[in-house]
Amino acid sequence: MNRRIIVESGIRDINLLAKRYPKAKIYFHQDLDGVTTAIAMKKYLENQGIKVVDSEVIQYGSKEFAIRKPELEDEARGDVMPVLVDFAHGKPMFIIHTDHHDSQAGVEDSTATSFKSARSNVETISQSISPKELFKSEDIFIISTVDSANYATNQITPEMVMNFIYKYDKDKSIKQNKTMMGLVVNKLLLAYKNYPKFMENLVMTSTPSIENLYNNIIKIAKQGNYADVDTMKKNQEKYIEQRKGSIQVVGNILTQYDLGSMRKGSYDRYTPFRIYPDSDFLVTGMGGQVGMVQASCNPFKEDRALKGVNLGEIKDQLLYEFKLELEKQILPFKVIKKIAEREATEESVGFTSRDMMALYGKMPSYNPNTQSINGYDFLLANSGGHKCITNISGINFLYNNYDKPYTRDLPNDTLPIANYEGKNNFVNDIKSKLLRFRKLSEKQIEAAINQIRREGIDIDAVPEKGRTYQDLVKDMKNVFVDILNDKIRNQ
Repeated sequence: MNRRIIVESGIRDINLLAKRYPKAKIYFHQDLDGVTTAIAMKKYLENQGIKVVDSEVIQYGSKEFAIRKPELEDEARGDVMPVLVDFAHGKPMFIIHTDHHDSQAGVEDSTATSFKSARSNVETISQSISPKELFKSEDIFIISTVDSANYATNQITPEMVMNFIYKYDKDKSIKQNKTMMGLVVNKLLLAYKNYPKFMENLVMTSTPSIENLYNNIIKIAKQGNYADVDTMKKNQEKYIEQRKGSIQVVGNILTQYDLGSMRKGSYDRYTPFRIYPDSDFLVTGMGGQVGMVQASCNPFKEDRALKGVNLGEIKDQLLYEFKLELEKQILPFKVIKKIAEREATEESVGFTSRDMMALYGKMPSYNPNTQSINGYDFLLANSGGHKCITNISGINFLYNNYDKPYTRDLPNDTLPIANYEGKNNFVNDIKSKLLRFRKLSEKQIEAAINQIRREGIDIDAVPEKGRTYQDLVKDMKNVFVDILNDKIRNQ
């Protein structure tokens, strides 16, 4: 049976899909909109007679390719329908895919899709696809407010967003109390998201209701002995003090590299705006395993500089500034696969040739013969976001030195062998043994070193350290700030 398309009033031929797939598994993004969209989709499918038997978090980066593969490689022969919600990167395995971001990638023509630009994905599922409203309108309001960071208009402060504790206030309206509950749900969701199976359990046990979500989070946290609110609040206060010395102020722009040391509940993306509430923008560079530059407007400040700015357009301008350098970086399939599967196991879907074609096959520099793409097109394909927040992602795939041997755990006297790039078969055989077993006998080391010396190679020379992706992250972050500052000065 051909995969069906999603229309405004639901999924066309949903009855046929229900006969073909009596069960479903939902994959969802790791945030409030992702969780609530999964819950709404679960309810919608169950209303159509399709039993949702499982759910799993999917996240951009290496976690995207670490999700578990279907029990049968050919899902067309199975009875569990894979469904993807609130995620911009598609995969050939998904039967249904819904998202609300500006652009999507890796979506095959045969996949049933619903890509409707909206404040949140749950809004589309609950109020457009489903014939009956799933989440109440006041719940949709707070979910969409959080996902679109529409805080200034609704007089929401950083302190409110970063609050862990909900208490009913009889002096406030029902809407105001529901808003505060929704903000606490979002904060606890993010604080507990790395506990194993927390979000999956939440999706499988919750109904479309912010109140039900709040009660389930409290219940799951208590049963799982998660970090208590008082501890997380103290960690947050320490983190705020720590970050005061790590954030640079450039005019009306805040800029930072990496996010510092974090304990449970300490980190919040809005910490810089809480410390510097009068700033207009934040530009963050992240090294480590992430390799990303993120820029965002101050969502708590209504009267800010360049109010109509589209940070996505500045992202495109920034990439163009680095185009000559990026085009020289050629990424073959095997390198992309190796980095993308950093967290994958034998049970994971992994990064396949079909993913390579789906994500990058339409980019100008993609070469089907060598299965490679240049760095400029690679970053273009992996970057995006909303008007007031944009990400340049995948920088860690560049200057990765994955063609160089890993030497950090090797004895110092073996490093000349590990770094040998000559053509002597004897030395290369010894090198292969070293890289495989991580050690050599004294006789092997002596024999290989003597041969290397005979070739006139200085074994005491330290290999030249080239440019790293962390260097590129820092440079891109700084240039983004410069471009943004120029626009502010010239407005």
